[in-house]
Amino acid sequence: MADGAEKTLAKAIVGGPRHVAIIMDGNGRWAQARGRPRLFGHHAGARRVRDIVSSCPDLGVEYLTIFAFSTENWKRTQTEVSGLMNLFRRYIMKEMQALLRENVRVRFIGDRPRLDEKLRDLMDEAEEFTRHCTGLNLTIALNYGGRDEVSRATKRLAQDVAAGRLSPDDVDEETLPKYLDTCVLPDPDLVIRTSGEARISNFLLWQSAYAEYEFVDTLWPDFTPEIFTGLLCAYGARDRRFGAVSA
Repeated sequence: MADGAEKTLAKAIVGGPRHVAIIMDGNGRWAQARGRPRLFGHHAGARRVRDIVSSCPDLGVEYLTIFAFSTENWKRTQTEVSGLMNLFRRYIMKEMQALLRENVRVRFIGDRPRLDEKLRDLMDEAEEFTRHCTGLNLTIALNYGGRDEVSRATKRLAQDVAAGRLSPDDVDEETLPKYLDTCVLPDPDLVIRTSGEARISNFLLWQSAYAEYEFVDTLWPDFTPEIFTGLLCAYGARDRRFGAVSA
């Protein structure tokens, strides 16, 4: 999309989402439909991430969270898992300078210890190098699962209670979010899933309690900034009541 056209559409997004989360699904099917291995689709999907990241500032999106690898994805073939881990390492190394130029701050959420040391080091470097950036906040969910996140957060909360740093009487629904991986992020306003699947796949379970959802048939490598813009415009027309009644 041309810059001018994108900015014109951005002006039309009244009340657009501040935080968008995306379940990037369909890379494998996209590749198989072209007679190529699944990893070919994952590489195409990684290139699509760049397009969506670049479109966010002009569309008023301040936070973008993308689901890159789930705790359940370890069940895939060793070839695919190894290929994905190599892709993540190359992506971080290749994209870091571009993200810095675009003033994008990078964060990772998920259970890091299972990831290999080189990848963890690159993740740490990416977070440190972009810490000063004040533009888009890009959060990459890597070895992430919503139930796993809540379990880890609950364990840390219980440890604080056991150590006397927190009283059980002070624990309420505002307490647990402080222990989640996303403790420094606002809850997502809009969650998008590509590829035609209508499920959330253990993604941001606590945080998306009042998010709006969009399930689209488009496979992730075909998910263009134009499609993204259309979904943001549709979000702006929704009546978000949070359990109340419209005036």
